[in-house]
Amino acid sequence: MSDGTATTDLDIRLEKHRTELTGYCYRMLGSSFEAEDAVQDTMVRAWRGYGAFEGRSSLRSWLYRIATNVCLDMLTAGNKRARPMDLSASTPLARAALAPRPDHTWLEPMPDARVLPTVEDPAEAAVAKESVRLAFMAALQQLPPKQRVVLILREVLAWRASEVAELLDTSVASVNSALQRARATLAEREDKGADAAVSDPLDEEQQRLLERYVAAFEGYDMTALTALLHEDAIMTMPPFDLWLTGHADIAGFMTTIGAACAGSRLFPVQVNGLPGFAQYKPDPEAGGFAPWAIQVLEISDGRLTGFHFYLDTKRWFPLFGVPAHLDADGQPDQVEEGA
Repeated sequence: MSDGTATTDLDIRLEKHRTELTGYCYRMLGSSFEAEDAVQDTMVRAWRGYGAFEGRSSLRSWLYRIATNVCLDMLTAGNKRARPMDLSASTPLARAALAPRPDHTWLEPMPDARVLPTVEDPAEAAVAKESVRLAFMAALQQLPPKQRVVLILREVLAWRASEVAELLDTSVASVNSALQRARATLAEREDKGADAAVSDPLDEEQQRLLERYVAAFEGYDMTALTALLHEDAIMTMPPFDLWLTGHADIAGFMTTIGAACAGSRLFPVQVNGLPGFAQYKPDPEAGGFAPWAIQVLEISDGRLTGFHFYLDTKRWFPLFGVPAHLDADGQPDQVEEGA
């Protein structure tokens, strides 16, 4: 086999693991872009170090060892990414103000296609989706890094304790102890959004709920919209630390500070194991509709429990591969490269 053929073969073998490694790094880091950087670093290290790979473990296990070390190095600064409701109490509408925080503050959204490998088992697919939902991701960020590693590998990826111990160069007893502590931390956490549950694919009730949501939001009908919300539904808008709860404050915000969203168009996306939309606002300068937010919707018991608007469109719209602009008829003018 020529060097060129061997190199191509290695590249193909490494690329087969990219999606699952991105999912792992995303759960570890809470950042879409840092996860992709971590995987790229992992691939480069693997490519350069392959000559020393002795094959005592599988290529997959070796890649996870490299990815774990990369993530642990990136987490040494101690930053814990969060959602607005993890950082402060909800803000009454009367005191609502749009105060941004730095990008590294926030738990970031991620397209399903970048982190969820295709699997045939519906139960396995459901577990994978649940493990990237915003509430679970936010809970993971509260764990010390090595507990995070253990919980993800044992509970999400179903590794044996002995496999995790080998990856971390520690004992099975140490792994089991870390897992027990991680479970206890998550059990103590009262998580907003943890009950979000959607079937895969969406059942008829959930599909109708989304259709009603699109009609209400695009029509900016607050009566119809709030009829779809739980009484304690939550609305967030990173990078702003403001978050609102309840029908009155959400509708009040949308008809005052958020009134420019009237007349928006929604384009469906799959995000964090949940339904979502790319939102476009009317564009008074260029005509048509300009990108405004990636929306992530949380559903429970036939109602919306949360809707989260990620507003940094220059980062999110290319990542999700959605149109960069819509024409006056709501049709794509341009499509960003991405997921």
